[in-house]
Amino acid sequence: MSAPAAQTIRAAVEQVRRRVPRLDARLLMQHLLGITHAQFLADPDRRLSGEQIEAFMTLVLRRERGEPVAYLVGEKDFYSRSFKVTPAVLIPRPDTELIVTLALKRLQTLAWPRVLDLGTGSGAIAVTLACEHPEAAVLAVDVSPAALAVARENAARLGGKVGFVESDWFSALADERFDLIVANPPYVAARDPHLSQDGLPFEPDLALTDGADGLSCIRRIVAEAPAHLVPGGLLLIEHGYDQGAAVRALLAAGPFADVCTWQDLSGNDRVSGGCLAAVA
Repeated sequence: MSAPAAQTIRAAVEQVRRRVPRLDARLLMQHLLGITHAQFLADPDRRLSGEQIEAFMTLVLRRERGEPVAYLVGEKDFYSRSFKVTPAVLIPRPDTELIVTLALKRLQTLAWPRVLDLGTGSGAIAVTLACEHPEAAVLAVDVSPAALAVARENAARLGGKVGFVESDWFSALADERFDLIVANPPYVAARDPHLSQDGLPFEPDLALTDGADGLSCIRRIVAEAPAHLVPGGLLLIEHGYDQGAAVRALLAAGPFADVCTWQDLSGNDRVSGGCLAAVA
């Protein structure tokens, strides 16, 4: 692919308008040049070198082929913070901010709470909770060492005090108990057509699908969580838009009370949870 004749920021972005969305082109250009949006707007006629144009067109080609912008620029905003992301971790979604909001509401009622984040990935949930509620003792686990490396870097960069453990869900936690457990597990069914769309082929399968019906990881979390919650402790699980009833049924069949589902900004079921019932 030959580089366009464009020699300015404005012309280069305009040149690729039919290949990628303009917003994507702008973000790629800002990343390439190391400039902010304000700088992009203030100096659109800045001249680009041939090497810069070539590098920009390489990024555009990768985006055109479906690679997510977040991986191309190496970061994604989540709950007003910028998190490093790599292909080793799922890209944080705005819908996941709901579980953070629910968790923070719960934490405000507790003194020095212990929090567990299952399948932390980039650490978006755990680090956000630690930054927003510094009194909480937050522990994050993931089965992927590569994901944990990204999460640790995000915690260090953003100032979130989080402990990290490599663990297949609860397996490495012995008899530890928590006031709050949050989880965003793989919940896409193995044959869901969405797995081949919207950049998902570039994201880690391990973080997207359980390779089965989309509920196997949730079943395990619901079954094992009671042994790791204090009486009255809250379990919150993110799930698919069509899984609310199924997840509520799993929670209601166990020792959970006050089972509820919350909707995301699009009005879809997104998070379900319940409190561990106290033993009579």
